[in-house]
Amino acid sequence: MNFPRRQFLHLAAGAAALPAMARGAFADTYPTRPVHIIAGFPPGSAPDIIARLGAQWLSEKLGQNFIVENRPGAGSNIGTEAVAHADPDGYTILVDVLTNVLNISLYQNLNFDFIRDIAPVSPIANAPYVALATNSLPAKSIPELIAYAKANPGKINYASGGIGTSSHIFGALFAMMAGVDMVHVPYRTNYMSDLISGQVQFVVNPIPQSMEFVKAGKVRAYAVTTKTRLDALPDLPTVGEFVPGYEATGWYGVGAPKGTSADVITKLNAAMTAALATADAKARLADLGVEPMPMTPVQFGDFIAKENDKWGKVIRAANIKLD
Repeated sequence: MNFPRRQFLHLAAGAAALPAMARGAFADTYPTRPVHIIAGFPPGSAPDIIARLGAQWLSEKLGQNFIVENRPGAGSNIGTEAVAHADPDGYTILVDVLTNVLNISLYQNLNFDFIRDIAPVSPIANAPYVALATNSLPAKSIPELIAYAKANPGKINYASGGIGTSSHIFGALFAMMAGVDMVHVPYRTNYMSDLISGQVQFVVNPIPQSMEFVKAGKVRAYAVTTKTRLDALPDLPTVGEFVPGYEATGWYGVGAPKGTSADVITKLNAAMTAALATADAKARLADLGVEPMPMTPVQFGDFIAKENDKWGKVIRAANIKLD
């Protein structure tokens, strides 16, 4: 059958427009079924707490269930790899954290590349940490802690969630910058009971996992790790007030498999940004001692690149290796 040239061009143009129309229609209707948010950490952990808040907000904004699945193990690499290899359809996404960036320098043989394989979608909140001590330690402040550690080298044990975790690297950075000799004690399970009992004496811990113990008087809070004091904890000084230049802040965000459409990423980002602007979200985050951190996907990608550069240098300076 022979088509007139004009009719052929109309048909060709219509065919070319179909993918764009399909993408637009998909973005308009997304999500049409539940979305799974993978958390590479166990229930009750700080990333899990934030993931569940984020899931609630996205569900409210987008009218579909967002379900958190915990896939802990290998320093969050098991859950991250699952998302990196998932279909890029927007129905499997990741709650990503600073640990994902740390792992870039800590692991040499991963089956994925976080920067390459996880597209930045949206941050959720910053993740300030707090320097905590057991109540039995004589030191009542960061200057007293440093003086005590210098007078008793190797006598202070500092806990972490394991070699290469943020609590380990933040503690190692503190020891290096303060010029003190402390012994690292990595845990595979929760170390707070040992901190309370005095089996370990110090930890740099995520604030969401710390506040209930601080408020109950079970541990002593010295200082926050942010550059400036937190609005939620105005009476706590920063570590940097006593150790100039010290800043160690984590973060929580959302990522998606590489190849996820820009329309879907934009829709998720817009929903999270709108949620973070609400008074309810700000109050919920403030209760956890964290603050909203809205950014565009491009800004989030630039932020992740800078974090990779900063912490890669710290990890190499401390000679921390995992494989």
